[in-house]
Amino acid sequence: MSRARLLLLCPGQGDQHPAMFDLARTSPAASVLLDRLPTSTSGDIYANRIAQPLIVAATLAMWEAIRDFAPAPALVAGYSIGELSAYGVAGAITADDALALAAQRAALMDQCQQTHPGQTLLTITGLPLASASTMAASYDYHIGIETGEDTCIAGGPAAQADALQLTIEAAGARSKRLPVEVASHTPYMQSAVQPFAQALSAAAFGHIDIPVLAGISATPVSSRDAAIDTLSRQLAQTIHWLACMDAAAEAGITVALELGPGSALAKMLQNRHPHIQTRSVADFRTLDGIRKWLERACEE
Repeated sequence: MSRARLLLLCPGQGDQHPAMFDLARTSPAASVLLDRLPTSTSGDIYANRIAQPLIVAATLAMWEAIRDFAPAPALVAGYSIGELSAYGVAGAITADDALALAAQRAALMDQCQQTHPGQTLLTITGLPLASASTMAASYDYHIGIETGEDTCIAGGPAAQADALQLTIEAAGARSKRLPVEVASHTPYMQSAVQPFAQALSAAAFGHIDIPVLAGISATPVSSRDAAIDTLSRQLAQTIHWLACMDAAAEAGITVALELGPGSALAKMLQNRHPHIQTRSVADFRTLDGIRKWLERACEE
């Protein structure tokens, strides 16, 4: 009997593309699901209001495509909007409700720009997290996501981005501005927290079949109240993704599959914990390829 423990990874924004549904659509069940959902990729697929529902749809469609042959997952973890997708994977919310909540989440985050107009995100690479936080704060930036010992994403006023990046580079580190116009997971999103908690409370939130790692605490969530609390608070609080990867390893995870689109989470986990066999669905051309890899990985 296999002792494999599978982790499913649900991505955030950044790697969406016009062909993001093609592989899932080779599954009849996933194709039926996608036909029911609003999944048009026309327009700016990087715009917050379009990107968040699309990412959720792509992730849940891929899970629908592979769930019949995938081993029962031991854990699910989602990065940013991916944490909402994770509750869809865990059976707590339907795909329709997940997309509706993603649209509400995006709208609430966009509204925060009325209070603090002109926001952006940028990466900081090559500085310890404490140093990066101090440097960012001097330009009214906050750490939004901790992705490594010396890598993170910071959010703040776009008008200060160039100055902060020059300071980062002067310190011997690197920075890249991301195509995102909201300072996600920072105090700039605080006014969205309570309304999103209310939206989650009003949704039909069922039993959580698979524990979901909360990004803000790296602890497994298995109750509705805890899910609503952590999903809403993560809008304005730092996501400790580094700690989430470590928590997965400590939970005995042996195999991990990112549901796509993209493979950023798989690459991060592979670099952090190379003993965990990790791939993304984006690495495969067919669903059968995913099935065969899962079979091999879970046998070893």
